[in-house]
Amino acid sequence: MKIVIAGAGEVGTHLAKMLSGEEQDIIVIDTDDSKLASLENYNLMTVHGSALSFDTLKRVGLSDCGLFIAVTPYETRNIVACSIAKKLGVKKTVARIDNAEFLRRVNAEFFVSMGVDSLIYPEYLAGKEIITALNRTWVRNWFELFDGELIVVGVKIRSNSPLINKQLKDVRTISQYLHLSAIKRNRETIIPHGDDRILENDIAYIATTHQHLEQVMKICGKEHIDVNKVLVMGGSHIAVQLALMAQDDYSIKIIEPDRDLCERLAEMLPNCSIVCGDARDSDLLDEEDVSDYDVFVALTDSSEANILGCMVAKEHGIPKTIAEVENLQFINEAETLNIGTIINKKLIASSHIFQIMLDNDASTARCLALADAEVAELVVKDGSKVTKAEIRDLKLPSGMTIAGLVRDGKGELVTGATRLRGGDHIVVFCLSGSLHKIEKAFS
Repeated sequence: MKIVIAGAGEVGTHLAKMLSGEEQDIIVIDTDDSKLASLENYNLMTVHGSALSFDTLKRVGLSDCGLFIAVTPYETRNIVACSIAKKLGVKKTVARIDNAEFLRRVNAEFFVSMGVDSLIYPEYLAGKEIITALNRTWVRNWFELFDGELIVVGVKIRSNSPLINKQLKDVRTISQYLHLSAIKRNRETIIPHGDDRILENDIAYIATTHQHLEQVMKICGKEHIDVNKVLVMGGSHIAVQLALMAQDDYSIKIIEPDRDLCERLAEMLPNCSIVCGDARDSDLLDEEDVSDYDVFVALTDSSEANILGCMVAKEHGIPKTIAEVENLQFINEAETLNIGTIINKKLIASSHIFQIMLDNDASTARCLALADAEVAELVVKDGSKVTKAEIRDLKLPSGMTIAGLVRDGKGELVTGATRLRGGDHIVVFCLSGSLHKIEKAFS
């Protein structure tokens, strides 16, 4: 598919890099040559120009473009660029926005009439991700696939888990209701085989179904925390979106060092407590009775400050911490430092766009929410080679595993004896950049 990305900022650059490894025809437009230069070593084309220029858009050839993604820092420019692109023949458009009001369903038809098929607001999506973390405190990652028929959770395995030191092939003797699909260990994601062992402090990505979540939680040595009080470090846009979504369900306090911003936050969020100060200050945390809080959420513009803030919060006894870490190279470090849940706008926004993006046959949805791995939803075609034998005999590409499937609307896990059928919807874990190879096996 030909995909044009307007805007080589954080989201656009990250998305372009990820898509360039999937054998897509990628073109990135930006007015800043220095941003385009950072993409020179990737399998894509860059064009210097404005997303609002008819000449630029005609030069990249939009008549055969399947997807146009406008992710410049300016929502008005993104909306207008999508409108122009649609008129020039683009099949589907996506615009990044900064106004949650635009996301209301009643406004969807208005934007479609302008030529904007989908809207994406990264800070709003990040706020929703944090809400999920507050509701599911025992997990680090949570994916609902196929309308919730299958669940994939990322869980850090502690010493009290019966999974410790078990080989993958023996896990089913402990539980038949989970499929261990991937392991994050020492900054590396592993697609495990039968002889691989689960070690303490591994982050295990486990597929299961809703009715067995309680059992999976106990097997992983976890307990659910009832969340009532949430302490937020930083009054960023994500913090505001989180507070607007959650202030009726939780007692929220925001600590922000900028006094002017504190005054604006107090007006915007009358149901939240606003404190002017630095949440990394142990004396201030003691004054605010930080040990009474259930969750600490660090949402400043500094990844380093957020990581440090979570470490300080852990020392004060807060059981669950959540950090916004925008520097991808810091994510692995944050996980080794026992930061509970990591929020990254680039990954979340890219994941959302992947879910919007359609394959040529409109049957594939993808979820890219990990730094170096992909979770994909694929549909098995009638007569494809994966239907010819049981899974253990298929000789599937290395670096992938089938986590589960939905057949006749019902989710189920897979074993080596499972035989796929045409029409099955399956969940695949694979390392980044290998998804296009895997899709061929199922088509």
